[in-house]
Amino acid sequence: MTPRQTDMSGFVTALVPMLSRSLAEEFNVFRVMHHGTHEKQLSNVFAWLLAADATHALGDAFQRIFLERINAKRSIDKQLPSTDYRVAQEVDTRGDEDAAGGVVGMDIADILLSQEDAAVIIENYWTSDGHSHGYYRYLTHAVGPGRAAAVVLLCHRRETHRQRNGWEQAVVVTYAEVLGDLHAHIARDPSWRRRHPDQLFFIQQMIDHFVEGPAAVNLDDQISFIQAMCETGESARYGYQSQDRAAQEFADLVAEHARRQLEDSRKTLATVKAGLQGFARTTLTEQVNKKVETGQVQKVEAKLKGIWQWCIALHRADAQPTILLVFGPTAVVEIESAPELVSDPDYSRVFVKLKAAGQQSHERIVQTDVSLGEVIHGLSPDDVRLRDAVLAVAFGG
Repeated sequence: MTPRQTDMSGFVTALVPMLSRSLAEEFNVFRVMHHGTHEKQLSNVFAWLLAADATHALGDAFQRIFLERINAKRSIDKQLPSTDYRVAQEVDTRGDEDAAGGVVGMDIADILLSQEDAAVIIENYWTSDGHSHGYYRYLTHAVGPGRAAAVVLLCHRRETHRQRNGWEQAVVVTYAEVLGDLHAHIARDPSWRRRHPDQLFFIQQMIDHFVEGPAAVNLDDQISFIQAMCETGESARYGYQSQDRAAQEFADLVAEHARRQLEDSRKTLATVKAGLQGFARTTLTEQVNKKVETGQVQKVEAKLKGIWQWCIALHRADAQPTILLVFGPTAVVEIESAPELVSDPDYSRVFVKLKAAGQQSHERIVQTDVSLGEVIHGLSPDDVRLRDAVLAVAFGG
């Protein structure tokens, strides 16, 4: 059964606050150290796990897990031993013929598992991509007299179209596969967990970072999600037979709706800017100038770009500070940088700020009663709310 196409406005509105909590970044030692942003860093960790005598105290458990994944993708007659491998890193795969032939530069494999009867040579990269390394050189280096071998791409993401020049023959093993198997293994060994809390913490942090991603959703957020599904007419999706397909189609639908909302809201901001600029050039300028003798508004400008573009600048005579009408994203930036706190800002409103260059302590920003919707629909010529806010900020009256 295919999920029905519905109006997602209510659901997305209910979902966004909950997602902002559940997707907020939580502590993880790998994220703090930016570890794993380079393949060598992560290769060090996998080599540590693969070494049977390393300080993880798991023995050859990870070797067995890793080889089980490899053998599952090889024919019965090409199965490799599941353990007793020595571990080496940064292995130059050039042979004697390469050196004699003047091959320039080393071709370094990240990890090599080797024993008398078998070898596994590993290229660790974010995607399943040989990224200019020589597959056949790797294979030749691993194979020996009477020794079977496998070339493995260890990666975060499987992307078959990137496997070329022999790498399409490599065995692909993902971080999620082997770390998921490791997670299941240690879950079945309470004695190891009790005796090795430090190693358990480290491995769990690794799984959280490289498999599950930042900030797993907690129980309260899961319940809030179920509540939002039920209240917005989306709960029937829990009954579809193919849950993987239903989840993907639901995610695609939410993503498409979110994309459309972002595009449409940007158009709305542009409409507000045009309306506010038109009102400022005609009505507001006249209203303000009738009330003051010095520092009158001489020019209205709206040329700023990027995060600052949701702003109308009122340039004044007599070298007086510029007055800004700001809203939306620009209001957020201005409020965050203002020396005086704006209590509970309402970003559906227009704000007025005095831009005091060189005198930051004298800068002020105030929230007006003028809503963005009112600007879109058109402010009346006798509406003096913006005028009063401008006078209060710039002239103290």
